[in-house]
Amino acid sequence: MGKIIAIANQKGGVGKTTTAVNVAASMAATKRKVLLIDLDPQGNATMGSGVDKYNVENTSYELLIEEKPIHEVLIKETSGKYDLIAGNSDITAAEIKLMEVFAREVRLRNALQPVRNYYDFIFIDCPPSLNQLTVNAMAAADSVLVPMQCEYYALEGLTALMDTIKKLASVVNPDLRIEGVLRTMYDPRNRLANDVSEQLKRHFGDQVYRTVIPRNVRLAEAPSFGAPAMYYDKSSTGAKAYLALAGEILRRSKKKTT
Repeated sequence: MGKIIAIANQKGGVGKTTTAVNVAASMAATKRKVLLIDLDPQGNATMGSGVDKYNVENTSYELLIEEKPIHEVLIKETSGKYDLIAGNSDITAAEIKLMEVFAREVRLRNALQPVRNYYDFIFIDCPPSLNQLTVNAMAAADSVLVPMQCEYYALEGLTALMDTIKKLASVVNPDLRIEGVLRTMYDPRNRLANDVSEQLKRHFGDQVYRTVIPRNVRLAEAPSFGAPAMYYDKSSTGAKAYLALAGEILRRSKKKTT
């Protein structure tokens, strides 16, 4: 059975979408079947996948609200070599309409059921807030990958996020767990970043990935070219870091199943 990973953090600007696009592309490069779902109304993961969010026929909205079959909303041709369910501003309306429908928390989980066994990994790029879309992602996911910057407020925010995930798990998905905590935009020359990194490892132990995503110009440039970093500049430190992260996720997954 495929693994569903929600990529979430209530704090914006932590490299959440960059992580979603690049880890999906890195997994696809290892010959895994990968689906990326853009649940963020900003549609950045869609644009970063080489798909014009303004000209897509179907998005997560059609999947969640109109209950279109998943094969009708899939986009197969992306720059990252993975399948995509696009996102754009239409999803804002989905959040409002979800309040009115029956079993609203499990719409995404039910929609993914027919393809769950087809994909090795399904990644969900969540909006940077706790709303009905994020709740749907958490209800559908097996685990949550949390990207975060090593900054002063990060630990406090992370503790709050972990509490939120625990509460959501108790209500909509008792099997939900933390996949891992990913340090992003990391600058080893910054003393504060190193201090926070050490605190993270003390608090969360093995849940913190050994892989660290550096602050990297190529990672920042790649979305404007509509491609993951590995197809924009495969020799960049950012592209190499996400390939290493994919390897670490695979190794952890293998350990848990043996």
